[in-house]
Amino acid sequence: MRLHAIAVAAAALTAMTGCMERAAPPPIAAPSTQRALSGGEIVGYVDPANGAQVWLGLPFAVPPLGERRWRRPQSHPGWEGVREALFHGAPCPQITNALNAEATGAEPGALVGSEDCLFLDVYAPPGAAPADAGRPVMMWIHGGSNTWGSAAQYDGAQLAADQDVVVVAVQYRLGPLGFFAHPALSGAPDEGAPANFALLDQIAALGWIRDNIGEFGGDPANVTIFGESAGGHNVAALMASPLAEGLFHRAIIQSGSFDSDPLEAARNGSEFAAIPAAERFAGPGAGAAAIRSADLQAVFDAYTINGPALELPRIIQDGVTLPDGPLADAFLSTETFSAVPVITGTTRDEMKLFNAFDPELSSRLFGVIVRSRDAEFYDRTAQYQSRVWRALAVDEAANRMTQGGHEDVWAYRFDWDEGGSMLFMDFSHLLGAAHAMEIPFVFNHFTFFGRLDGPLFNDQNAAGRDALAGAMGAYWAEFARTGDPGEAGGPAWPRWRSEGVLMRFDSPADGGQEVITGPDSVDRILADLAADTELDDAERCMVHARLEYWIDEGVPSAGIRC
Repeated sequence: MRLHAIAVAAAALTAMTGCMERAAPPPIAAPSTQRALSGGEIVGYVDPANGAQVWLGLPFAVPPLGERRWRRPQSHPGWEGVREALFHGAPCPQITNALNAEATGAEPGALVGSEDCLFLDVYAPPGAAPADAGRPVMMWIHGGSNTWGSAAQYDGAQLAADQDVVVVAVQYRLGPLGFFAHPALSGAPDEGAPANFALLDQIAALGWIRDNIGEFGGDPANVTIFGESAGGHNVAALMASPLAEGLFHRAIIQSGSFDSDPLEAARNGSEFAAIPAAERFAGPGAGAAAIRSADLQAVFDAYTINGPALELPRIIQDGVTLPDGPLADAFLSTETFSAVPVITGTTRDEMKLFNAFDPELSSRLFGVIVRSRDAEFYDRTAQYQSRVWRALAVDEAANRMTQGGHEDVWAYRFDWDEGGSMLFMDFSHLLGAAHAMEIPFVFNHFTFFGRLDGPLFNDQNAAGRDALAGAMGAYWAEFARTGDPGEAGGPAWPRWRSEGVLMRFDSPADGGQEVITGPDSVDRILADLAADTELDDAERCMVHARLEYWIDEGVPSAGIRC
């Protein structure tokens, strides 16, 4: 899948709806939250809404500045006195889009953030303390195409308070700072030449959790990694990384993917590969010192050829953080990946988030009001596209794992589509169960989409929304606690089978949680498209072209002539 489209569509969405983050009164340090970590003492605050204990902006590694740029992260040396952990750390360097520009006070297209960004946030239930350090730990990895985003976008306080778990949201290097495969940057002979610095950051955060999470009431021997979109992609990569083995014990992949870039292609396979990019920001033939000392703006400018470009390689088969072969192939045997219990799933209408800003499928009035051009074709196109996402992220991935001997696999589909309306825009149709829509339900925190929150999450859908959030939180937490979601949020959730077994998540008015069956695949989807009598030839070709765009290896014609 071409993940750069996620950032483009999400940016357009927030241009219409506003900023994710909202101003709040400054927190006040609470003496009851003082803790002694390996780096020193800290104090956090208590969330007044739910009593959760919160510690923000905790450094887990030395800032990767100067000589440390494009190197493995090193443990933070600590601090003197008591550190107040009341505010989020600076985000990692990234180019702003409409989704994060307002929060940063910068115009879209600006470089923001700091290379001193390796921070994490911790949310613990009321009363959690070192004396009762037995709670499951859930480490959240944010999405954003691995090019933008921050831990500040996600508030884990309600999830922690509701489900008696410790939630950790982690930041990691993004874009070219997070994924860079230049051969001049080889480490010591026993280190090799890692290219996935973002994964190394996440692994360092897991090491920090192992050493410190007991102070927050968490169990270092029971850690679940979970993430959405690029965060889910990173979860899959961590499962395949030999360097992460033993640092986590369950995994949840929300709308993720399992693709990767070959090392040689990441080095010199396109204008966005490491060698040609380094020639632009450091000069032809530059060595490691010149590359590491390059101006930060120049580094990011090297990736804005003919406008902002997000096609830089990500999740690279570097032979150090990941095996040499394709990421997906690692899941064919339990000997080549961390065979921990895993949940993988998608939303029913993933692609509606992006199609809402496709000018062939939607129109914009006054630059603000978005309407689908043809409601039936809009829904049908998204259905085929979203089925492809599911086929790749659920059926194909789950089948690879189970065929490789891994039985502890569960799958889901998120169907909630009861969003309200605003300015003549019907969000139940325009977005439906779109990409990222499940995140507020998992966190039970409905301040997420900025000004869209009001109409999307309104009084009319509050009761069903709360019921669904409670069920999803319970399943996620029970999985984190025991490695089996069981029947914590409703009916028993069975393991994946090749004939397709998923838990469907929806509000009680639309059937609530229920087990659905039936496999899907790219071949099946193409056959259905070819036989679809509701589409004329031109419409069929429009859909086919969009499927080809989202499957990098290309889409067979299935007899469709375009």
